[in-house]
Amino acid sequence: MTKLQKSKKDPELYYYLNAKDEKRWMYRHSYKDYTGKWKEKKKRGFISEKEAYRSLLEVKSKTVNGFIKEIDHSNLTISKWFNIWFETHQSDWKVTSKQQREMAIRIVIKPLLGHYKLHDLDKTTYKRVFINKLLKSYKPSSVQLFHRLFKIGINAAVDDEILPRNRFTKITINQNLQDDDKLQGNFLYAKELHILLRDAKENENITVYTILLLLAYTGLRRGESFGLKWSNIDIKEKTLTVERTRDNKGARTPKTNNSYRTISIDDKLINQLQLYKTWCKETKLSFGKKLKNDDYIFISFQTGEAYTDSSILYALRRCIKRTDINAITPHGLRHTHATLLINQGVGVKYVAERLGNTPMMILDIYGHTFKETEREIVDMFSASMNEVSATFSASSKK
Repeated sequence: MTKLQKSKKDPELYYYLNAKDEKRWMYRHSYKDYTGKWKEKKKRGFISEKEAYRSLLEVKSKTVNGFIKEIDHSNLTISKWFNIWFETHQSDWKVTSKQQREMAIRIVIKPLLGHYKLHDLDKTTYKRVFINKLLKSYKPSSVQLFHRLFKIGINAAVDDEILPRNRFTKITINQNLQDDDKLQGNFLYAKELHILLRDAKENENITVYTILLLLAYTGLRRGESFGLKWSNIDIKEKTLTVERTRDNKGARTPKTNNSYRTISIDDKLINQLQLYKTWCKETKLSFGKKLKNDDYIFISFQTGEAYTDSSILYALRRCIKRTDINAITPHGLRHTHATLLINQGVGVKYVAERLGNTPMMILDIYGHTFKETEREIVDMFSASMNEVSATFSASSKK
């Protein structure tokens, strides 16, 4: 056993000789935890007495000021903490959030950061071994998501008084993307949308056509459309209200508070929903059931039960294959709705309210479209002024 020699500076400070016969310093601090039980915090390997003493004073200061949890958990690794955090809070999260966080912890946080101690990981190391490494394999938007999830976990450690602060909050990730890349071409032009909807009406069942029409004409998320009930449609006022989302894992509250919204819908969609409601009544009756106002809108013709979210993806792929238009996902119809609105000069605030987003999010995703529209508006203004100028010039010559 290594022989310890007490320092004259502090009775809890020691020096010893390591295996290479080099002088090293350590401290052994005794304290009571929050249950009143005596514990010892020790750390060795300091090259100088001054360095060891400074570290000891920090531990003593935390003890005196009541930050006992920081001392108790000073050897906790990133991997261990994120296990504790996930197991403790997973029942509080929505299904999608739980899956997203479990995946992030398993595939990126633990492999890259798991062996680091929670208290010791610094900002520079974090950027070098986590952010910079992820940017070599993932899109900046994905890295931003992993970074945000990591910060949420660290904030929980701060709330539990295990860490004094979150030192990773001011890290920025250079997106280094063209604005168009944020949409990845996942949208249609007006002519393409017309071709898609016409094909769906002619070749798919009424449920598929009605869903695609609704997604394109409202900008709803796929889960929001499957969460709609007939009670959410006001035919007289021509409005639609979003108050839940639903997928194959069940129904739950919308994605964000902004997602709760009531939006206007046009006559084309109103008329189609009325036709579809008649079809739903007949379909339900064929299975010995009555259509209720509290029923989900979209149902299967094969069972009369609520439509599953994956079915629409396959139907959309069939339409795209037949028409040979730009390949998009169901979420691409949301992007399509937004870009067509913006191209018509609709303001960012209205687009945000209609899509259930914040104006900042809309600008982040569709900023390039607003810039293009602004350029067109400037050109139109210049053209109108040139026209007036030409008129005045012609008059003055007479």
